Amino acid sequence: MRILVSGLLGQYHFGGVIWDYVQYLLGFQKLGHEVWYVEDTGEWPYDAAKQTYTEDCSANVRALKALMEEFGFGDRWIYRNGANGEFFGATEKAARELVRGADLFANVSGAAHMTDVDFGGCHRMFLDGDPMFNHIDLLDPAKEGHGARVRSYDSHFTFGLNVGAADCLVPTGGLDWKKTVQPVALDFWPVLPDPPARGLTTVMNWASYAPRVWDGEEYGQKDVEFRRFLDLPGKVPDESFVLAMGQGPKRQRPTEQLRSLGWTILEPNEAVPDHRTYRDFLSTSKGEWSIAKNGYVKSRSGWFSCRTACYLAAGRPAIVQETGWSRHLPSGQGLFAFETADDVARAAAALNRDYAAHRRAARALAEEHFEAGKVCQDLLDQAGIA
Repeated sequence: MRILVSGLLGQYHFGGVIWDYVQYLLGFQKLGHEVWYVEDTGEWPYDAAKQTYTEDCSANVRALKALMEEFGFGDRWIYRNGANGEFFGATEKAARELVRGADLFANVSGAAHMTDVDFGGCHRMFLDGDPMFNHIDLLDPAKEGHGARVRSYDSHFTFGLNVGAADCLVPTGGLDWKKTVQPVALDFWPVLPDPPARGLTTVMNWASYAPRVWDGEEYGQKDVEFRRFLDLPGKVPDESFVLAMGQGPKRQRPTEQLRSLGWTILEPNEAVPDHRTYRDFLSTSKGEWSIAKNGYVKSRSGWFSCRTACYLAAGRPAIVQETGWSRHLPSGQGLFAFETADDVARAAAALNRDYAAHRRAARALAEEHFEAGKVCQDLLDQAGIA
C-alpha cells in the first residue's frame, strides 16, 4: 500500500518532536509499505533560531530534507509552505496526484490542514495525541470548521486509552475513538550499559497553552499537577531529579523556586536540541519521572506518553503519573504509576532493589506494547484496512 504520514517534522525540527512522527514512517515501512511524509499544516513556517513565524521556509525544508535522508526515505517527502501555498519536495501537480493515489493518509496529532486536496478513495485516519483538549476543541462552537474536518475522517484514534470508559470524562462527540499508543522503532533505541550518567529525568514544558473548560470544569496543563509535587526531591532524598523543562508561555516557569527545592532544571534547547541529543538524554538517564497534564489526569483519559515509551525502549524504567493508563498497560515492573509522593518513593525504592531487572522489564514492555511494526499493523487492523 501507499501510505502517507503527516506531521510537524519541518515545522518543529527539534528534540522529541522528530521521534513523535518519524517512528510512524519507520513502522509502516517495516511492514513493507510505500511510505511518504507529507506536511501541510496551513501555518506559517516556524523559525527556531529567531523563535518566531516567518514566510521563509528554507530552513524548515533543509531540516526536513536532511531528516528524510538520514532515516532512509530519500525524496519521499512533500512540504507545503502555509504562508504562500508553495510545494517543496515535489511539484504541486505531482503532490496532488500522489495524495489522490494513496491508500492511507495518517494524520498524526491532527497536524495536517489539507482542506483543498482530493484524497480520491484514500482511507483517512485521524490520530489524536492530546486527549481531552482535542476533544473539547472538537465540540467548541467557535471551532466548528475544525470539528467538521475531523468528523469527516474515516477512522479516529486516540492516545487516551481510557476514552469511553464509565469514569472517563473525555467527551467522545459521538465518534468511535479507537485506542493506540506511540510506535517506537526499537532498532534506533539500543539498550546502553550502566551506569547512567544522570538520575531520574524527563523532558517537558511547564505549560504549553491555556486551560480548557468543559462542563463547568477547568482542565489545565502540567504546571497544575507539578505544583502538587514541588517538594518531591526532599521527600525522596536518595534520588536526583533532572528536568529539561521549557519555560512555557510568557516564561511562567518558577525556575529559582524549583532549584531551591532540589530540582535540577535544564533548558531543552541546550540539553536536547535535536533528535540525537534527545535520544542520548533519555538513554543515559537512570529512568524517567514525570507528571502529566492536569487535563489528562483530571479526566482519567488514560493518556500515555510517547516520550515514556522511548525511555522504556532504551531500557530505562519509568515512574509516571497515573491518568488511568495502568488499566491498559502493566505497572510494577520497569514501569510504575503514581498518584502521590509516597507512591514515587516506593517506586524509586523498588528500582534500587533490583535496577537491572527493572531495566530488562522496561525493554520487554516496549517490545510487547510499543514496537513500531506492531503498533502500525494494529492501526491498520482496527481501521479495517487490508
